Amino acid sequence: MILLVLAVTVSAQENTRTVRLAIVAPFPPGGVADLTARPVAAALEKVLKNPVVVVNKTGAAGAVGMSFVANSKPDGYNLLMALSSISIIPEADKLFDRKPAYTMDQLIPIALISADPTIFIVNASRPWKSVKEFVDDAKKRPGEISYSSSGVYGTLHMAMEMLTHGAGINLKHVPHSGGSCAHSAPRGSRRHPRLRTRGGAPAH
Repeated sequence: MILLVLAVTVSAQENTRTVRLAIVAPFPPGGVADLTARPVAAALEKVLKNPVVVVNKTGAAGAVGMSFVANSKPDGYNLLMALSSISIIPEADKLFDRKPAYTMDQLIPIALISADPTIFIVNASRPWKSVKEFVDDAKKRPGEISYSSSGVYGTLHMAMEMLTHGAGINLKHVPHSGGSCAHSAPRGSRRHPRLRTRGGAPAH
């Protein structure tokens, strides 16, 4: 799921024709947030008759970009292309007694952009041809199979942890700074199974 959100309390008195709007993609170029944000920015430019740029602010499974928008001036000029991890990260901070980088009441959703399903993908060279085969193998080798994700406590990390918990298996997590980085990592890393949205899944 991808939402377009902005900081709350937007002032209607600003002159939007003279200020550049930015859509913050909290993951690196080439990931699903980035690939979704760019056509949305182009469409908004046509409607608003105003420049709209995509800014990649990456790090901490999207928390850096999300925090940037949540704590920016609430003037409506910084929009966020948010994945569902937007609601996970503040709760993870609370679990470890950390001050959340942002809270959900600092942001307000304005549009649902897409709702791609999350799919499980593996490199074609790996032996598993079904989820059952993967789970059966993982049960025989606890902690030996690695999987990659877009970052700790990100959407794909949490989904994979739900799978491991439900299936009763133990996997090694290899986090990256984004889904596109996991795909473009060295060859050995690309062999790791992972979860991806359908729109962001590369050919394997």
